[in-house]
This record gives sequence, C-alpha cells and structure tokens, in this order.
Amino acid sequence: MCRWTVTKGAAAWSCIRLSLLFALVVLLLCPLPSTCRPNAPGVAAFSALRLPRAANASSATVVGRHARSYNHLQGDVRRRKLFSYQKFFLRIDKNGKVNGTKNKDDLYNVLEIKSVDVGIVAIKGVNSNYYLAISKKGELYGARDFGVDCRLTERIEENRYNTYASAEWRNKKKAMFVGLSANGKPMRGKKTRRKNTATHFLPIPV
Repeated sequence: MCRWTVTKGAAAWSCIRLSLLFALVVLLLCPLPSTCRPNAPGVAAFSALRLPRAANASSATVVGRHARSYNHLQGDVRRRKLFSYQKFFLRIDKNGKVNGTKNKDDLYNVLEIKSVDVGIVAIKGVNSNYYLAISKKGELYGARDFGVDCRLTERIEENRYNTYASAEWRNKKKAMFVGLSANGKPMRGKKTRRKNTATHFLPIPV
C-alpha cells in the first residue's frame, strides 16, 4: 500500500486548490462581470471618452442636416443698388426698360432682391414694380408679373462681385447673364459669359 507523505509540493498544491476555489466562489457571487469588474483607471477613462463621442457624432449629424437645409433663406428680402463693373447702376424704369445710369440718386435704380429658392432670386424695381427678366432669346427686359424669365441664379464670383444668370434658359448649354455694356446698354444673354466683367455687379445696401 502506498503511503502519502506531506511534502512542500503537496502544501503548494493545497494553496493552488484554495486559490482556485476562492476564484470560483467569486465568479459564482458575481454573475455579471461588468458590475463586479474593478474600476481600472484605463477602463473608466475609456468609457467616459466613448459616451461623449457618440453624442457628438449624433449632434454632428443633426447640424449637418440643418446646414444643408436652406429653407430659412426663402423669402429673404434685400434692398440694393446693383453697381456694375462698368460703373453703371442697373435700373428698371416705369415702362419696364432695363439699362444703366451713372446717377446714383436715380429713382429707378433701387432694387428689391428676394430669395425664391436655393440660390435663386427675383429682382424687382422698387419704384417701377417691374421684375428683372431674361427671355428665352436672351433679351433683358422688365416683366410686370413674376414668371420663369424672372428666376435668376445669384452667385458670388472670385472678385467678390455678383453675377445673375437665367435659372431657366441657356444658350447652347451655356448660361445667359444679366449684363451692361461699356455704354450702359443691356447686353443680350447669348453674348455674355461668367468671366466677362460686363456681367459683374456689386450689391450696394440702400
């Protein structure tokens, strides 16, 4: 028959068994590791960082959506004088005639610019009540009532001047712009180009 002798090895094995038993008891008493896990410095800091990050991502999405919505611009009305690069004030007289004048105090050069859609404006003479319009043939004229000819695309160019092009009509797939010649006469849209300074206007607040 074999006789068991208590040795240092057996004592060590007993300690290991006790340690394993203690760990088993701890696991049984703590079925949810997330609630019993010790607060390690790295874990707490990581959790604290992740929650705000998710919140920020959500708010960024909301802000992005609002930034792409331009409904608040619709209906915006500005009173301006459009001063051309050629040193003329654009005017619409009482008969709906469009041309340029050097007289800054001219009664018909005060215009009302109203946003009607994203990037689209309507320009109306305050004292003439005619809308600035570009026909399908590129003719610049004053329209008594607002229509498709009166829808103009407003854009700020690199030189900080604005251009106004027909939002409806094009000539051979090229935009047709509001423009005044060196003599202050209206230019036909077919002869205008975006980079041509005759189509550049500086909106001056009234």
